[in-house]
Amino acid sequence: MAVVALTGGIAAGKTTVTEVLAATGIAVIDADQVARDVVAPGESVLGAIAEHFGPSVLTPGGALNREALAHIVFDDEAARSTLNSLVHPAVWERSTALFRAHEAAHPDIPLVYAVPLLAEGQRAKEFDLVVVVDAPDSVRRDRLVQHRQMSEETATARIKSQASDEARREIADVLLDAGGDVETTKEAARQLARGLWEYWPDRLDDIAHVLPIAGE
Repeated sequence: MAVVALTGGIAAGKTTVTEVLAATGIAVIDADQVARDVVAPGESVLGAIAEHFGPSVLTPGGALNREALAHIVFDDEAARSTLNSLVHPAVWERSTALFRAHEAAHPDIPLVYAVPLLAEGQRAKEFDLVVVVDAPDSVRRDRLVQHRQMSEETATARIKSQASDEARREIADVLLDAGGDVETTKEAARQLARGLWEYWPDRLDDIAHVLPIAGE
C-alpha cells in the first residue's frame, strides 16, 4: 500500500497544492478533516477531551468548543501534549483505515495524505514519499496577516508553535517551493501531479526527475 505524505508549515501553501492534485484525479485525504471527524459529538475522543479539560471545552450543544480548547493548550506545552495523546492515535487509526479502503478500491490512483504536523510526530518513515511544501517564515507571516487578518505577533507565535523549517526539511524527500506567487506554486503542484501519475506506485523515488530532492 503506497501513500505519499504532503506537509508544510502554516500558510505554506498546502491547500493550493492539494487542490491542484485533486483536480487531476489524485485522491487526497486531509488529516485536519480526519481530526475534526474523530472529535465530533458522539465520538469517544471528544468524551476523553471533556473529561480531562472540563466542560468548558464543549458548546451548549455538546460539540467541541475549539476556541476554548485552544485557549487552554496554546501556551501550555503539557496540556498540548495531553491533547495530542488523546487525538493523534485516533486520527492515525482512522486515517490508516481510509488508506486501506483506498488501496482496495482504487490501487491505480495516487493517494496523498495532507498532514500539517508530520514533522512534529514520529510517522514520517511510514510513508513512501514525503513532500514538504516550503515557504520562508517571512512569506508565511505576511500571508497570515494579509489573508487571515492575524496580527504580526499572533502570526509569528503560530509559526513558532510548529516545527521549524529545518525539522521539516530533514524529513523531506521532495521540496515543493511555494514561496512565490500562487501561479508558480500551482505549476509546481502540477509538476508533482505529473510525477505521481507517472511513477505511481512503485517508482515514487523517481519523482526527483520532476521536482528537486530535498537538500539538493
